[in-house]
Amino acid sequence: MTKTELLALINLGEGLNIEFKENFSASVGKEICAFANTIGGNILFGVDDNGNIIGVSDFNRLKSLVQDVARNMDPPLSLGFDIVDKVLIAIVPKGSKKPYSVNGKFYTREAANSQQLKRDEIREFFYKEHLVYFDEKLCYEFDIKKDFSESAFDLFLERSEINTKLDKMDLLENLRLIRENVFSNAAILLFSKDVNRYFISATISCVLFMGKTRYRILDKKEYKKDLYSNYHDTIGYLLAHLNTEYIIKSGPREEKLELPEDALREAVLNAIAHRDYRSPANIQVSIFSDRVEVVNPGGLVGGLKKEDLGKRSMPRNPLLFSMMERMDLVEKVGTGILRMKDAMKEYGLKEPIIETDENWFSITFERDMQKYSQIDTPVNTPVNTPVNLDRFQCQIFNCLKENPYITYNELSEKLKKNRDTIRLNIKKLKALNLIERIGSDKNGHWLIKNTD
Repeated sequence: MTKTELLALINLGEGLNIEFKENFSASVGKEICAFANTIGGNILFGVDDNGNIIGVSDFNRLKSLVQDVARNMDPPLSLGFDIVDKVLIAIVPKGSKKPYSVNGKFYTREAANSQQLKRDEIREFFYKEHLVYFDEKLCYEFDIKKDFSESAFDLFLERSEINTKLDKMDLLENLRLIRENVFSNAAILLFSKDVNRYFISATISCVLFMGKTRYRILDKKEYKKDLYSNYHDTIGYLLAHLNTEYIIKSGPREEKLELPEDALREAVLNAIAHRDYRSPANIQVSIFSDRVEVVNPGGLVGGLKKEDLGKRSMPRNPLLFSMMERMDLVEKVGTGILRMKDAMKEYGLKEPIIETDENWFSITFERDMQKYSQIDTPVNTPVNTPVNLDRFQCQIFNCLKENPYITYNELSEKLKKNRDTIRLNIKKLKALNLIERIGSDKNGHWLIKNTD
């Protein structure tokens, strides 16, 4: 370092990576520790608090004292040194073995101050620096006899193409999902019958709103089983509530969802894989008349920037991500965002809107309601029916109108949809005051309202 460079450094003043010291003092260890746990920095010995160079007299002794402090940290740290114009510069690197402590205490750098970490701050530091991962932590409360889902485990083996005679527990041990017969959080997310029992926020809420605001809810469902079931049910919810275009060509007709299904799947899987499971909030999938939003708690993983999306992959939950990769749900290369954009482009739609801050990550898909209000509404749509009914809901309405005594099973067989999908769409028709159920499911009938 030249004298000009030294003066330029001093002119910057004390800050995140610069500290002035007139001479050696008991606080040197704190400053070294803080720099190592943050981004590294320079300690300038022989410079007072006002930035005046006063110099040091015994460089060798001072250097030896500072080196001893760094060597006695846990873990030990190696420093660099430089001498310019009677100033000893201790060059503290960003630590590669974080966290560092001195005399049993942990420090980080905040602006021009070195702060000791409290208990909760130490825990947060470990997570932020990827030293402790939520999905790898053990959950001693998990009751395998009551809460382990054999069907979820069998599906995992099938999708992962694992064919082994190993005992279940030995297999999970080999996959690092359990340790000494104790289940990890990742294993619970994958195989719990009711994940809500252990992680109250590890669920997915799907909500259908009327119009473009959150003012009125038409339907809501919360999924809280194992990871794959929650993913599968969420996609089912989206498919049941979005419009479908029917394309007639030579041969069988083609059904085309208004938004690319692949993009929706990528968005939901992205939320499951990368969310912050320590957050009290859950994943939220919201359907509005003009858009679909997929929002998950937890912003970008530390070290990742928005412009890196689609280019780099840095999972917040590496063990869980690895299992999802085995199940052929995600890829390590981090191309999910690109695939979403490509799928929307192929549909002739706008790219998904991605927004993020330190607490949230959201993906928004815009819907082309003008197109589908024309395409999906059949000729025999009832008078006064809102334009945001899709073809399937109109089909249900007309079936009820033709036969007010038709049952759910008969509707399911006639329209080739499962009972849950039928019920969800009938609920919307009820919310719009188009129909009313008179009597019980078994012996009642449907009353058609608000039509000529």
